[in-house]
Amino acid sequence: MSGQAISDPEGPQPDRRRPTGPSRSDEDPLLEDFIGHLEHERGLSPHTVRSYRTDLRQLAQACGPLAQLDLPHLRTWLADLHDGGLSRASLNRKTAAVRSFTAWAHRRGALQEDPSVRLRTARRGGRLPDVLQDRHVEELTRRLAERCASAAAEREQHPEHHALALRDLAMVEMLYATGMRVAELVGLDRSSLAADRRMVRVLGKGNKERMVPYGVPAERALIRWTSEGRPVLETPGSGDAVFVGRRGGRIDQRVVRKVVDDALEALGTTAARGPHALRHTAATHLLDGGADLRTVQELLGHASLSTTQLYTHVSVEGLREAYGQAHPRA
Repeated sequence: MSGQAISDPEGPQPDRRRPTGPSRSDEDPLLEDFIGHLEHERGLSPHTVRSYRTDLRQLAQACGPLAQLDLPHLRTWLADLHDGGLSRASLNRKTAAVRSFTAWAHRRGALQEDPSVRLRTARRGGRLPDVLQDRHVEELTRRLAERCASAAAEREQHPEHHALALRDLAMVEMLYATGMRVAELVGLDRSSLAADRRMVRVLGKGNKERMVPYGVPAERALIRWTSEGRPVLETPGSGDAVFVGRRGGRIDQRVVRKVVDDALEALGTTAARGPHALRHTAATHLLDGGADLRTVQELLGHASLSTTQLYTHVSVEGLREAYGQAHPRA
């Protein structure tokens, strides 16, 4: 890796301000009431609230006032999205947003009946998540560590490159060590770390907190980042954030995704992509190593055990593949 150009995933940043879109005064009043319910009564994360708003705003633009929704409207809207090539996962997400909204609207009397009760969810097709093998994780972290060493050699001329390399290694190590979501990683504060116990307090979906342990490799990467890298990028706008961007503010989820995507693509040996692949991998490796489902459920912050059980299928698939390759009468 020595002598190789250090990639800068953040690069010169264009103006990323969102288009203004409809003003709040133009919103469907029922949608605004529902958004208030999500924010103040259900306590959902800002990211989830934005997703609900976007999906329901699209629904209102296609079908008219939300207080007049009926089943034919919903079926036509979803059929148009399907015909337009929207993925099953995205269709299911929009359907979930609609179900939540119509159930709420029916309870408060804004809809005479709940039209989404008879909506069917698109089947996912049973696709299992891509996970990394042990050797992939070792190669991934080795390459990132080599990038740190290469950047350290030019630290005086390019201190920012060294800081970014340390940060990227620490982020990948923490994502794999803890299985946390990318939004949870981005939201970490230094006060969240119990470094003496190698534990981190994670704020998950629904503002639910959980304590998650992390191992020695993640600890070492985190110490180097916080002691050598973060001070280089730190600004008054950094606040208490553990991970910051090149301009010093709390790092953006898109930057984390690009860092992980680029690192995984450079391996050239796995189809796994994105931070969620590291979450899948952590869960699968925990189960393969003998952890029980309840423990993995708690570590990942799953509300339902059935979600965690997906990873038992991933492990079984790996076992079946190994059997097929090794057994003479497979």
